[in-house]
Amino acid sequence: MDHGHGRFPPFAIIAASPVEPISQTLVLAGKEILATVAGPDEGNRADRAYNPLKNSNNFTQEPVIRPPLAGRPARCQKRSMNTHEFSFHGIALRALPSGALFWPEAGLLTVSDLHLGKSARLSAHGGAQLPPYEVRATLERLDADLGFTGATHVVCLGDSFDFPGLESCLPEDDLLWLTRLQAGLRWTWIEGNHDPGPLTLGGEHRAEITLGPLTFRHIATGAVAEVSGHYHPKARLRTKGTTLSRPCFLYDADRLILPAYGTYTGGLSCDRAPLSGLMARDARAILTGPRPMAIPMPGAAGPPRPRARRPA
Repeated sequence: MDHGHGRFPPFAIIAASPVEPISQTLVLAGKEILATVAGPDEGNRADRAYNPLKNSNNFTQEPVIRPPLAGRPARCQKRSMNTHEFSFHGIALRALPSGALFWPEAGLLTVSDLHLGKSARLSAHGGAQLPPYEVRATLERLDADLGFTGATHVVCLGDSFDFPGLESCLPEDDLLWLTRLQAGLRWTWIEGNHDPGPLTLGGEHRAEITLGPLTFRHIATGAVAEVSGHYHPKARLRTKGTTLSRPCFLYDADRLILPAYGTYTGGLSCDRAPLSGLMARDARAILTGPRPMAIPMPGAAGPPRPRARRPA
């Protein structure tokens, strides 16, 4: 269900057998944090190597060491998630219910347009009054996706903050939470049009980054094999007399566009310009939600993909 902000309610989580937790203390950002990790049972070891279940759209991930924010429960259980697996330029990818993109072979989790701090910026400038929980809601989803996938590299595709310098204005608890998420991971901030990347936070800062055959940037340029964000695509479907609207991934033979990951980020219907003309006529939309599903992209009006010539 769309609440008018381009974000559906948090997806359902299916929990499997719990394991006994072990606590340890980590020091992050000069503060001690109590970390809870999986128990000693060999079948549930937290340091076990990630091994995605290929050929399945429902996979279970071993728990990962991620110290919780004070007062928050640790994620020490195996959990399963419905994902949509598809191929883009020979790479097997998974679209997650939250709008994140996972590349299992590379251990790469990609998110776009977090727009952290949007409610604070609007409030400071006399704009719409939004509930002041969007940063925590977004970090909660990101925390869960990192736990599910066991990703070792995170790429944020730009507009991670809603305005330059907002990262220095985050509440201390939220900043500490973000610092904890980054611990032990390679973290790449891509420049967006709202911010040049949070230069005061850890990680590498790039205008774009190429990994294997794919290039990751904020705004699509028309190049081949590019992964981008910026447009906040969503798709509208009419079914049984009602209209369903959800954020969605868009992809064709040349490009892949991610939905906005942040809370209260809104969206652009994919049957409107420029999205309708940017994507090829055979483009697909992957609807986010508890059970991601692919449909023909509504309104795709770009040039059709050229057919392969038959040999003479």
